[in-house]
Amino acid sequence: MNAHVMLRHPELLRLAEGILLAEGLAAAKARLMAESLLAASLRGVDSHGVHLLPHYVRQFRAGNIDLAAEGHVVTESGACLVFDGEHGLGQHVSAVCCDHAVRLAREHGLGMVVARNSNHFGAAAFWSQRIARHGMIGIVMCNASPSVPPWQGREGRLGTNPISVAVPSSGRGGWLLDMATTTVAMNKIVQAAANNEPTIPPGWAMDRDGVPTTDTAAARRGWLMPLGGYKGYGLGMMVEILCAVVSGGAMSTAVGGLHILERLMNTSQMFLAIDVARFLPLEVFQARMEHLVALVKSAPPAKGYEEILVAGDPEWRAEAERLLKGVPVDPSTWQRLCELAAEAGLPVPEPVASHP
Repeated sequence: MNAHVMLRHPELLRLAEGILLAEGLAAAKARLMAESLLAASLRGVDSHGVHLLPHYVRQFRAGNIDLAAEGHVVTESGACLVFDGEHGLGQHVSAVCCDHAVRLAREHGLGMVVARNSNHFGAAAFWSQRIARHGMIGIVMCNASPSVPPWQGREGRLGTNPISVAVPSSGRGGWLLDMATTTVAMNKIVQAAANNEPTIPPGWAMDRDGVPTTDTAAARRGWLMPLGGYKGYGLGMMVEILCAVVSGGAMSTAVGGLHILERLMNTSQMFLAIDVARFLPLEVFQARMEHLVALVKSAPPAKGYEEILVAGDPEWRAEAERLLKGVPVDPSTWQRLCELAAEAGLPVPEPVASHP
């Protein structure tokens, strides 16, 4: 396998932003989208990082995402708001919805916004963290293309349907959950196929007949495994209800996807802000979080392990390392980014290193 190239974060951010500007995005939207993708790459969540940029460009050029759309509020009642994204950029829709959720939570203690007619918004953690920075608990969910069969089925009806929860942190008691309701995101399998990796780990996917497979090609044509069997199936359907059913948006087989050019994505999303200060002072909450994390980490490690981790730890460590050493970009993505840069007349940053 060809080595990944390593690029400095600021240079990769500028390249991504330049490509997006060349595709016709307004400056603010291009910056927001580039920041959301690079944030995922920094955290080691490569499946939702800069790897996705060429796929977004394909959607732009297919006319599936309205780059000029701003979206609009459909209804607002108390702490509840419905937003229509008008098939605009998913990152723009999400930023607007997060800000509405925070506004509503300041007024009511809780704020819940559901969006319909949106698009892929990258990693859910980027948006739960946006809410958490305001001293609130942020909970974000999203439905997706039907790549997961119902339990005991063999045809897709639900998506990876991610869930992210972020808490306001003093920096010592951090906890950030960001998970698909499948074993892995579809982009991991797409990435494996693009890099000509013949196999994937067991438990990731099924073939077209619903039989577990480790063959990358069969998985690419097949279906994703729900997380924890029927429990992940239940969680995936919960997300579908809170995002699509409540918003009046597209459901199940009516949802498109980032790798589907034949129809609009029609994604639905949910953004919930909980104002911690309505329950107890923020500094007390943060101290209690620090204590809880310390209690959990005080458990003796199981045989073969050296320490206890909590949600967010691996990603924060990856971010610190990648800020220092550079962001790895897989060969297929790097080739496509270079092609897009050439089309836009942009300079290509010089890689700082490579690694397997």
